[in-house]
Amino acid sequence: MKINLLFLLVVLLYSSMSFAQSPKELAEIWEKEHISRLFPSDVRHKDLLTYLEDLRKLGLKVDEVGRSNADRSIHQVEFGRGPLKIFMWSQMHGDEPTATSALIDMLAYFQKNRRTDWIKKIEETVTIRAVPMLNPDGAEAYQRRNLQGIDINRDARDLRTPEARLLKKLRDDWSPAIGFNLHNQQALTTVGQTPKQAAISLLVVFGDEAKTLNEGQARNQRIAAAMAEALQQLIPGHIGRYDDEWTPTAFGDNFSAWGTPVILVETGALHGRDEMFLVKLNFVAFVTALQSIVTGREKTQDPAAYVSLPSNGSGGIVNYLFRRANIVNNGETTVGDIGVIAARRRASFSVSAKISAVGTLKGITGLDEYDASGFYVYQRFGKARPGELGEFYFYKLDRTVDWKSSDLAFKYPPDAIFSAGRFIKGAGLVPKK
Repeated sequence: MKINLLFLLVVLLYSSMSFAQSPKELAEIWEKEHISRLFPSDVRHKDLLTYLEDLRKLGLKVDEVGRSNADRSIHQVEFGRGPLKIFMWSQMHGDEPTATSALIDMLAYFQKNRRTDWIKKIEETVTIRAVPMLNPDGAEAYQRRNLQGIDINRDARDLRTPEARLLKKLRDDWSPAIGFNLHNQQALTTVGQTPKQAAISLLVVFGDEAKTLNEGQARNQRIAAAMAEALQQLIPGHIGRYDDEWTPTAFGDNFSAWGTPVILVETGALHGRDEMFLVKLNFVAFVTALQSIVTGREKTQDPAAYVSLPSNGSGGIVNYLFRRANIVNNGETTVGDIGVIAARRRASFSVSAKISAVGTLKGITGLDEYDASGFYVYQRFGKARPGELGEFYFYKLDRTVDWKSSDLAFKYPPDAIFSAGRFIKGAGLVPKK
C-alpha cells in the first residue's frame, strides 16, 4: 500500500513538472521561437498586419473586430477552447508597445506547438482572446492618445472614442473571467526608493475605491505572485508594484467592477538591455500566469511574492549625470552636477534629451555617470538649465576660451561633444564612473 502511494505521488509530481516550464526555459523558448522581428517601438499598424497574417497562416483565428478613429483596423486573436475565458489587450496607449509583440510571439508559439502536453493543457483549459494594438492611430503617431486627443484609458465611462466603445463591447459580449491590461511605464520608474529601474511592475486592479478583496482579486494576487516569482529569477530586484490609486474613468478599474478582475502589467526599461529583452520578459510573465491557472498552482500560490513588492518610485534616477562639472553660463563658471533625461522615442529615432536638474544632485543616480570635474561644460546654446537640450561641449580646464564668441564651436573646437545621448566626439575622454 505504501509503495502504491509513493508511486502515485511520483506520478503526480512528474505530471505537474511536465506542465510547468521554468522561467529560464521559457526565456530560451522565446529566444528560439519568437516571430516578432522589429523593435516594438518601431512597429506600425502595417507591421502588425504582417504579424497577424503570420498568425492566420499558422491557423489561428484572427478577426477584425472594429475600426479606429482614422479607420484603421483593430483585430482580435483567439487561441484555445477551454471554459475559462481570458482577455488580454495591449497598446491602448500608442507609445506603449512592448506587450503587442509579446502577445504575437506567445500566440504563435502556442499554435505551432499545440501537440506539446503543456500547451495542449492550456488549449483545453482556457480560451484566450487578445487585442494587440487597441490604439493603432496612436501607435502610428507614437503618441499616448488617440487622434481625437483623448486618452482611451480614461474613456471607460464616457465612451467618446470608437476604441473605448469597442473594448467595452468585447468585454460585455464575452464576459471574460480574467483580464490582462498591458502597458508601458516610464523608463526611469524605480523599485521603491532604490536606484533600480522597475523593468516590470504589476498591479491587481480593484473594482472599487474601498479596494474590496473579492475572490477574483484574491485569485489574481496569486497569479501575479507566480509572475513575480518567475521574473525575479530573470531580473532580481527590478520588479515593482504599480500605484493602485482608484481611477473611476480607467478601464482596468471598470473591468474589475464589471466582473472581469484585471491584472495590470507595466513594462519599464532596464539599462543595458534592449526592447526585445523586455518582450521576452513579457512572454515569460504571460505564459507563467497561464500555466499557474491551468495547472492549479495559483490555488496554493502564496500571494506574498506580489503583495510584498515595493511600490513604484520616481525622481531618483536620470539617464545621464555629469558630476562636478565646471558649468559655464553667461561667461560665469559654477561647479555642479547636471542631470539629463531622455524622452520616450522609437528605437530607430535619435535620442532627444533634456536637462532635468542642475546643482548638487546628491539624491540622484545616473544610469550613466561621468566625472566632469576636469572640464568646462557649455550647453550648446549657453543655457545650462532645466528644460534645455542635453547637448554639451566639453573643454579641458587648461583651455582658454572666449565664451561670448558668436561661433564658439568653430573658433574653439571642443575636446568632446555630447549629443543625442552619446559622445559624438571625444568618446572616453570624460571619465565614466
